[in-house]
Amino acid sequence: MDIAYIPSPSTGVIHLGPIPLRGYAFCIIIGVFVAVWLGNRRWIARGGKPGTVADIAVWAVPFGLVGGRLYHVITDYQLYFGEGRNWVDAFKIWEGGLGIWGAIALGAVGAWIGCRLRGIPLPAWADALAPGIALAQACGRWGNWFNQELYGRATDLPWAVEISAGPNRDAGTYHPTFLYESLWCIGVAVLVIWADRRFKLGHGRAFALYVAAYCVGRGWIEYMRVDEAHHVLGLRLNVWTSIVVFVAAVVYFVLSAKLRPGRETVVEPDAPGKKAADGADPAAKDAKDAKDAADTKGAQDVKDAKDTKGAKPEGKAAAGAALAEPAAAGSVLTKDEPAKKDLGTAQPAGDTTPEPGTR
Repeated sequence: MDIAYIPSPSTGVIHLGPIPLRGYAFCIIIGVFVAVWLGNRRWIARGGKPGTVADIAVWAVPFGLVGGRLYHVITDYQLYFGEGRNWVDAFKIWEGGLGIWGAIALGAVGAWIGCRLRGIPLPAWADALAPGIALAQACGRWGNWFNQELYGRATDLPWAVEISAGPNRDAGTYHPTFLYESLWCIGVAVLVIWADRRFKLGHGRAFALYVAAYCVGRGWIEYMRVDEAHHVLGLRLNVWTSIVVFVAAVVYFVLSAKLRPGRETVVEPDAPGKKAADGADPAAKDAKDAKDAADTKGAQDVKDAKDTKGAKPEGKAAAGAALAEPAAAGSVLTKDEPAKKDLGTAQPAGDTTPEPGTR
């Protein structure tokens, strides 16, 4: 009984009149849209402005395509510049051949230019894009399925991919390394999203986690492939690249966590609803300052009133002493009282007539 393996498309291109629609190109385009869509949502959640991710992607994507193609052509130069080869084929990107290492490296240069023009930090932008880039790779790997390329060793597993006979390939069933890497990239995206929410990764650490996690999977998947490649010390060149990049990503993650812990407070200047350096909204901060000033003034007024009230008994005692002292000296008590002739003269006995000014 035959097992139903994963079939491969009979062709990787469909012609819409004179216009060729290539599956490889569609996979890359879909991946770019997924990365920009998810990156935009994450950027806005971090306090950025809508559309910023797409504006910077206009710089990053072309640089990334050029970088990916350059890496492929340089590391597999014999396919384009060897005997019987046509160097013009090096420009036929639709036939496959993009190195993720070159795409990320040169794409970062384009992103840096875009970030500089917008005045935003590249690490924060990279953190927002990290899981989206992983999903873009997951989509892009299906382009290898359309082109029937980059498969693994021969196998009879139920999920093996059927490859038809063609230039530099034999018909048979092989490990679908494109599928393995696609699923791995989806797992990397989920890991980065979870870790970013759990630990509030910032300053490029979410991107570093994506790079390190991808390299782990790429290392063992690359080891399974049987397509032609350069070897160094018995390992494929891309395996060594995975090891080196993995170490660099881990070192950056650790050092960044020590030197710049936490997450950026402001990721984009003049973004609506952005937080100020002290973590408060500017309008709220102004209102708080005004309230504090009003509270301070009110407290001072209450204090002054209490001080004034507390001073009244002392003032009354002083006034009473001032009145009592002249009375003892024989002076007039009030200006309304008629002057007495002589306080020392005795009144007739039995005279009960009140003195003038008394009641």
